[in-house]
Amino acid sequence: MSQGTEEPPSKRRILVVEDDPSISLGLRMNLESEGYEVALAEDGEVGLTRAMDGWDLLILDVMLPHLNGFEVLKALRARGVRTPVIMLSARNGEMDKVLGLELGAEDYVTKPFSLAELLARVRVALRRIVPERAPARVATRAWKFGNVVVDPETREVRRSGELVEVTAKEFDILVTLLGVNGRVLSRQQIFETVWGPNHHGTTRTIDNFMAQLRGKLEDDGTAPRHLVTVRGVGYRIVV
Repeated sequence: MSQGTEEPPSKRRILVVEDDPSISLGLRMNLESEGYEVALAEDGEVGLTRAMDGWDLLILDVMLPHLNGFEVLKALRARGVRTPVIMLSARNGEMDKVLGLELGAEDYVTKPFSLAELLARVRVALRRIVPERAPARVATRAWKFGNVVVDPETREVRRSGELVEVTAKEFDILVTLLGVNGRVLSRQQIFETVWGPNHHGTTRTIDNFMAQLRGKLEDDGTAPRHLVTVRGVGYRIVV
C-alpha cells in the first residue's frame, strides 16, 4: 500500500482529448501508472462524442481539428454534461484562460506543463467530485432572493419558476455568496472558495461570472438589485 497521503484513485475514468500523439500517449502512460483508467480521442468531434459516455474527468486540448476545445466544452455544458474539465493549451493569454473558466472548465493548464503539476491538478479536480455513496446528511434548504430560487441539493436555479441554465462555476459562486448570509466577499475570497487557494488564475474572472449571473437572474443586469458590487471590496447578495 502506498505510504503517501493521497487516497487511491479507485480506477477513476479519464478521457484525454489531444491531437498530439506524443502528449496524449505520454499522459496516458503516466495516468495509468497512477491507477486511472484512460481513453484517448484525437480530434474535437470524436472527443465530444466520447465525452457523452460518462467520465470522471476530461483533459481537453484547446487547439483540436474539426472542433476546438472551447467548442467541445460549450457543447458539453449545453447538453447538461457536468464532467470536470482540465483544459490544455499553448495559448496562455488571460482572456483565453477566462473564456475556458467561464465556459465551465475546472482548470486551465498552459503548455509546456510540468507533468507532476498536471497530475496534482488531476487529483484536486477528482477530489471535488461528490462520491456516489456520500454519507447521509440533513437536507439543505433552498435559498431565495427576489424571484430566484437556488436549490443546493439539485443544483438547480429557477427564476419565476422557470429553470435557468447556469454553469457549474456560476452555481458555485452563487452558493458561495448565499452561504455567508449577505456578508461581503472579496474577489479573492470567492476565487479561493470556488477554485481553491492554489489555483493559478486571475480574480478578474469573478467580474465576468458576476456579469453573466446578473444577465440571467436580474431584471436589469446593468442595475442589479440583488447581485451587488461593494465598491473597493467585492460582492454580496442582497436577499
